[in-house]
Amino acid sequence: MRRVLGAALVPLASLAALAAFCWPFLQAAVPADAQRAVPVLAIAAAVVLAGAVAVSLAGGAQGTMLVAMLGTLTAVGMVLRFFGTGFGGIETALVLLILGGRAFGPRFGFLLGATVMLGSALLWGGVGPWLPFQVFAAGWVGAGAGLLPRWRRDAAAGRGGAAGRAWAELAMLAVYGVLASYVFGLLMNVWFWPFAVGGDTSISYDAAAGFGGNLVRFLSYSLVSSTLTWDTVRAVTTVAGLLLIGRPVLAALRRSPLARRGRA
Repeated sequence: MRRVLGAALVPLASLAALAAFCWPFLQAAVPADAQRAVPVLAIAAAVVLAGAVAVSLAGGAQGTMLVAMLGTLTAVGMVLRFFGTGFGGIETALVLLILGGRAFGPRFGFLLGATVMLGSALLWGGVGPWLPFQVFAAGWVGAGAGLLPRWRRDAAAGRGGAAGRAWAELAMLAVYGVLASYVFGLLMNVWFWPFAVGGDTSISYDAAAGFGGNLVRFLSYSLVSSTLTWDTVRAVTTVAGLLLIGRPVLAALRRSPLARRGRA
């Protein structure tokens, strides 16, 4: 029962969060209605974080190791966010979220992304209506890294084969880092887009435009406001970070008993 609850908690909360993100495409509404999504996401985030940690602690020694590792990496991520956030789209914490999710699995990756965003906002003064959206967007980045394909290790392949697999894995993470950087930007745009610009432009939200019309308007808005600038800088710095520290950090994380016992 505990395993079923732990496996279902994050996906169910994510579905509710995704609806809160994408409300402009789901129903006709006025821009002010976007504010109603904030408490929905905040409650969902609180429930999923508290529930996931409680389920992990109930797992005995491995659960305790998970929480301890989560606390350690969250502290590192909070420091990384302090040095990166606000400088032209740089989000250095995404590197850690991708590596943590890759080493310990999707549930750990989601919790790491969520706690890094929540902790850094509380510590560095970034609390606002955007915070619940950041919590889930970053959580999904970490979880996605944990869901990427894994290669079977072959001891007979030798050192050369192992090195080749390591670089192939790093290349896969770099590609994922690019995609995650742009998706993160799109997710953070969609929640405030309906009231970010006036109602009389070609990129404004239009309650009467329907799904297709508003999707085109939203993508056009994102392209000119962040995709070509902030999101591209985020993608470049994420890939650079993964290529620079990816191999040694992954190797260090995988020496943990938590990683050796399987995906978190």
